[in-house]
Amino acid sequence: MSILEVKDLKVSFPTVMGKVETVKGVDLSVNPGEVLGIVGESGSGKSVTSLAIMGLINIGSGKIESGEILFEGKNLIDLAEKEMCKVRGDKISMIFQEPMTSLNPVVTIYKQLREVYKIHRPDKKNNCKDELIELLDKLNIPDPKSVLNKYPFELSGGLKQRIMIAMAMICKPSLIIADEPTTALDVTTQAEIIELLKQIKGEGNSGIMLITHDLGIIAEMAQRVVVMYYGKVVEECSVNEFFNNAKHPYSKDLLGAMPENFNERFQSIEGNVPSLYEDVKGCAYYKRCKKRKAECENSKPPMITLKDNHMVRCFKCEKGDEK
Repeated sequence: MSILEVKDLKVSFPTVMGKVETVKGVDLSVNPGEVLGIVGESGSGKSVTSLAIMGLINIGSGKIESGEILFEGKNLIDLAEKEMCKVRGDKISMIFQEPMTSLNPVVTIYKQLREVYKIHRPDKKNNCKDELIELLDKLNIPDPKSVLNKYPFELSGGLKQRIMIAMAMICKPSLIIADEPTTALDVTTQAEIIELLKQIKGEGNSGIMLITHDLGIIAEMAQRVVVMYYGKVVEECSVNEFFNNAKHPYSKDLLGAMPENFNERFQSIEGNVPSLYEDVKGCAYYKRCKKRKAECENSKPPMITLKDNHMVRCFKCEKGDEK
């Protein structure tokens, strides 16, 4: 049974040019002990979907227009903010994209980690230091006792990201959302962060929702892949199926743009994701798709199931002529 099920989620934001819908009916699920990889270009709705799950959309003046976010059978959209605070950081944790801006620069690491105890484990808040030292040591943070007394600006980017991971792990959540956890880190530190995420997955039964642009990380960590484009899921399948038998033209173009596929020239995807203000009548990938047909311009393709839980949103796949 899935610990998280997102059904037909739609999210909008007010702008000076009117309301724009950034998530346009997303469906996805995460199972216990599973890593679900979510990929897609910037502006595809990945981070907004994760913020909606965490109940942080209203803080940014956005609005969940419709849909369900079922976590352990309970619809999170129906929860009041006070109830959601009991879930956020306890049963669902998030590793944010930018640890440099997610940590308070004028508060020590110890006080920021202790705040999780104050909110979710108040009985431990006065004697949590030894437990925190043990956790930081487990995350390969050198001299953890000293690190607890430091401020974020005294730490490197890699150490700050480890602190974010520690914060997410304190309550042993059922679901961890990792929003591009290796962004802006050097290659060596990226590898260490990936190993830490593997360690988290191996020790508990937490599900991980991994948002990233790096398909190499997806290949190494994920069991299933969700490809998003312009606020919708365009393909969902197992990680092996994605790399060996992707069907949607966008998925194929993403794979073709990997550095490993260098063939005298690096491949790229021409054009840009449509503007949120643009009136897209048909397939959002129509203008960039090398396989497009006339019907794709004015008709929205449905999500169809091919086989073995492999789903794709494409007319060519529906008709069996995707090659």
